[in-house]
Amino acid sequence: MGEDEIRRILPHRYPFLFVDRILEWGERRVRALKNVTGNEPFFQGHFPERPIMPGVLILEGMAQTVGLLVSRERPGRYGYLVGVDRARFRRPVHPGDQLIYEAELKRSREGFYRAWACATVHGTIVAEALLSIAITPETSE
Repeated sequence: MGEDEIRRILPHRYPFLFVDRILEWGERRVRALKNVTGNEPFFQGHFPERPIMPGVLILEGMAQTVGLLVSRERPGRYGYLVGVDRARFRRPVHPGDQLIYEAELKRSREGFYRAWACATVHGTIVAEALLSIAITPETSE
């Protein structure tokens, strides 16, 4: 699944869309990809001499991946990140890296979802967290 389909599901747009492609989409799991390029706007200030992707943006990409996962159950509804537990940032992410996001649904109940998510580069975990997403009652149409 490419960027056009992702934009049909998620309300995010450049420069705040952090998922480029869906690699796998199962019933309770999803794998997505983000190509981290040197022309990302945040690299101008974080940090000019040694650019690294801010951890909060890696976390946002993981949350967007969870949003894609829960959209299957609630099409046309927006999900909002409402909780982050056990977040760990293990390695920096640099321009030229390819982030692979993985999310697995752990629990769902009445528009509230908990999912474990991680981000890897070359098979090494760079960040992980347990994320909570709440779905709004209004539709995106």
